[in-house]
Parts: sequence; C-alpha cells; structure tokens
Amino acid sequence: MRREAKVSELVDWIQRRHLQLPEMQRQYVWRAPRVRDLLDSLYRGYPSGAILLWETDASVPTREFGVSQPDAPVMQRLLLLDGQQRLTSLSAVLRGEPVTVRGRKRPIEILFNLEHPDELGVVTEVDEDADDDEDADDDPQDDGPGDDVDADDDLQRRFERMTFIVSTKARAQMPQWVSVSEVFRTAEDKTFLLRAGVKSFDDPRFTRYSDRLRQLRSIKDYVYRMDVLPASLGYEEVTEIFVRVNSLGSKLRSSDLALAQITAKWRGSLELFQGFQRQCAERGFDIELGLFLKTMVAFATGQSRFRTVGGLDEPKLRAAWEQCQHGTEFAVNFLTSNLKVESPALLSSPFLLVMLAVYGARRSYEIAPKEAALLSRYALLANAKGRYSRGSSETILDQDLAVMRQGGAKELMDRLELQVGRLDVDVGELEGRTKRSALFKTMFLAFRAAGAKDWRSNLAIALDHSGAQHKLQFHHIFPKAVLKRRYPHREIDDIANLAFIGGRTNRGITDKPPEKYLPPLLEKVGEEAFAAQAMPTDPKLWSLDAYPEFLAARRRLIAARLNDFLGGGR
Repeated sequence: MRREAKVSELVDWIQRRHLQLPEMQRQYVWRAPRVRDLLDSLYRGYPSGAILLWETDASVPTREFGVSQPDAPVMQRLLLLDGQQRLTSLSAVLRGEPVTVRGRKRPIEILFNLEHPDELGVVTEVDEDADDDEDADDDPQDDGPGDDVDADDDLQRRFERMTFIVSTKARAQMPQWVSVSEVFRTAEDKTFLLRAGVKSFDDPRFTRYSDRLRQLRSIKDYVYRMDVLPASLGYEEVTEIFVRVNSLGSKLRSSDLALAQITAKWRGSLELFQGFQRQCAERGFDIELGLFLKTMVAFATGQSRFRTVGGLDEPKLRAAWEQCQHGTEFAVNFLTSNLKVESPALLSSPFLLVMLAVYGARRSYEIAPKEAALLSRYALLANAKGRYSRGSSETILDQDLAVMRQGGAKELMDRLELQVGRLDVDVGELEGRTKRSALFKTMFLAFRAAGAKDWRSNLAIALDHSGAQHKLQFHHIFPKAVLKRRYPHREIDDIANLAFIGGRTNRGITDKPPEKYLPPLLEKVGEEAFAAQAMPTDPKLWSLDAYPEFLAARRRLIAARLNDFLGGGR
C-alpha cells in the first residue's frame, strides 16, 4: 500500500509515538554533515527516497528513537523499517532537540546561508543509512577541522558557496548565517532580517532573504512517499523484507542486518545486548554493538562472519550470548590489567577483543604464567602491526579463530610473523605515519610505560585526566603554523612530530617555534622527561631548516622505544 505524508506530519507522528522503531533497527548513526546534506537536498526539492513502514497492532519489541518521544498511549502504530536516519535528523532539527547517540545527547546545529549563490553550491549526495566514519567517536556535531581553520582562504570561499553548514562559533556570529532550528521555531522573519542588517522594505535583500526563509520553512511541507506493509504480515516475514531491502542497496552494515535476524528469532534480546554494552562502557570500553554480535557468532559457529546467523535458532543464540559475555569480560580484564590498555581508543582494531574473548574461553580461563606473557606480547604486537586493521580483516580473524582450535599464543605469533615479515619495528615503518596509524597508539603506550609526563604539571600522561587544562592532547612539536608554508600537510602531521601533553601546556606553547620554547623546557624538566617521549635534545635539530633531520632522528628514537616496549625481535 502506498501513502504520502509531509515532513511535518512524520515528525509529529514520532513525537506522538504513532511512529515507532522495531527492535531490529540499529541506533541513530548519522553525523551532522549528512544532516546538512539532507537539508540541502530537501531545500532544493530533490528526490529523497521513500519511507518503508509496517502497520501493525501486534506485540512487537521496539527500541527508542534518537530523539525524545513523550509517553503517550497509542491505539495504532506504524513501525519504521527504512528512513530512520532521515526522519530522526529532521525531527531533531525541526524541533531543535539533541539526538541521543550511544547514551549521550548531542546537538545537531545547522546554519543556513542567506547569501548563498543561486546556482548549485557545494553539496553531497545523501545515502540513507550509509555508514559514517567509525573513528570519529559518533559525534554528530562534527564538520571537519573546526574553527581554527576558518581563516583559511580556500575554506572561506568554499563556505560562502554553501547553502547549509554545520555550525561553528565563528560562523554562528556572522549575520548572514542563521540557525535552521531557530527559523523553524517561528514564522516571523523580522529577527533574522534585522540581524542581517535589513531594516527597510526598500533594501534589495528584503525580498531575497524573505523568499529564502520561506523556501527553508517549506522543507516541512516536503512530501515523502510511504510504502506501508500490511498488518497481515508476521514479524519474521517483515524482518526478511527489512533484510532484503537493506541488502540490495548495501545500505546497512552486515552487523545491522545480523541484529535484525537475531532479534526476529530471539525477541527481547536487544535489551540484553544493550545492557551488557552499557556495563562495558562503564569499564571504559564503549564498544559498538556489532562487535558483541561478531563475538557471539564466533562462539556459535567458530567463525566471525554474519552469513550463517540466519541458520541459528534461539537456544543456540542464547548459549552463544552467554559465552560472549564471559569471553568479553575476560578480554576487557586482560587488556586493562595485563596490557594496561584501558580504552578501545588504544586498539588498532576492536577485533582484538574477539580474539582474546575466544582465546580465554578455549582455555576455560586457565592460562599459565608463561602462556599469559606470550599472549600479552602477541596482543601488543598484533595491535602495533595492525593485524586486524589491514585488508581482509575478517578473513585474518577467522584464520586466527581456526588456529586457536588447535594451538595457542605461539601459533598466533607464527602467523603474525608470516603476515608482517618481522616482529620488531623498523625505522622505515614510521615514515609517513600519522595519528591514525596503529603505531601511534602503541607509541602512546610505550611513552606512558617509559614514564612520560606533561611538561608543565608533571602529571603522567593518561587518557582519562579530568579538566580541560589536564586533558591529554597530541602536540605538534613543530607547530603547524610554523611549517605549513614549507612542508606538505602529511609531513606536518607525521607521528615523529607529535608528543603527548596536557591542554594547558599545549595552549601555552601555541605556535612558538621549537628553538624558542624547547630550550627552557629542557632546562626545567630535564633530559629524562624528553627521553620518555623519544625527543631529540640536540638544539641543532630544533630549527625550521632542520625539520627533516629532526623527523629522521626522532623516528630512530621512537623505533628504539617501541622495540623496548614490545620486547624487541623474535
């Protein structure tokens, strides 16, 4: 059955709980730039896809939207199968409310350019439910580099050609940029026109700005086509439709489709999964739900891919989930206690958790001291070498799961050496690496193990310091402002140019060249503090002309520090 509804009606349905999410749906994942692009498409009247619904009075497990839904009795409800990301985003913007992402409320603040060009500006195609960058901490209010680059001429010109942008403090103060949510809160234009400097009807901008504000508000009248599945369909059949619809366009990750299949066979399981997810988050391991499902499938089937999940019945799923919880608890405990890895942010791939969970279970959680030491070294090396963050990572994980059925840490080490060629860190491996490198995460671990401290407060470096002045930052030893006219961006962000210090210390250094700020620092904290972060102490290397030589010298020191931390070669 096909129907139509305006955006304003759909938003109202969400608020009145007439529109609900079935348990099979994943959480809200869109980041603010995707919301910006959706608004741009609707503003221009471009097609934005259809909405898939299921009209049913059956007792079906549901989950919460990313936006608030006041408690209200519902006589009839529609379950949203496709369109969640779009409608949640529109509801948040039109209502001016934050979205909830993994238990945290985040604002989505979009600005509209009253002076946008009449021709097509800078826009991005919107793909409903496409995955966003998982390294970006699920922050919907993120539009790239932020305020500190607003002065860049190229970026400035790019912004001026855009109709919508994700809000920054600097842009929000400019009179031609108005808050989209504020525009939707009122039908009056006066406030926005006066702020933009329009004080009379004779101003040529009056009609242009008024027309544009009216066009912006007309997004509420955009009509979506709705495909409505009948109430006669059963939950499992609707789940199959959901999986097929999303598989055809590769819109959802395999873990999201697996969740739909699992919850269809095991009703109410989502609440159990999310409860355990919250427990891990309280330990500092805020992990994607998909990783727990992958671990669960590994226990159920001996491999990690979701392709066989449709063949698992509820008893097998329940048993595998029980094993998954025990195994994950062991993995988290092993990482935090044995390896001093207190956060998944320090892992090059979360698949390491799956490996450790299955390893512990295979040994019935009885591991001898020598084996534990070898497993620790393997885990650190696999993390540093990015074993599970290379191509075909699932294939590699499945190979290791097969190894663990007959072998242990030694056999895993053999496979790692076969993959990477050498178990020590060569200086050449550090060349061209940035903060996204697996070696950068290991560099932090190695520096911390060597006693690295903030150069001002003398606090040992850590991820969980409270307070903005002590919160850990990575510091460009040669500031970007000093280097940007002479060296390419990638060389500026080379990990050999990064150190770990607190926010206040970093702000105190600002853009001073190292030949100015390093000598008094060295005198104050001593060579030992510099050595802990593999810092060259030869003043000749601190000049701008010597930057390439500084990088080369520091790479040698970093490689030595990493090898000392990882246990050297074979």
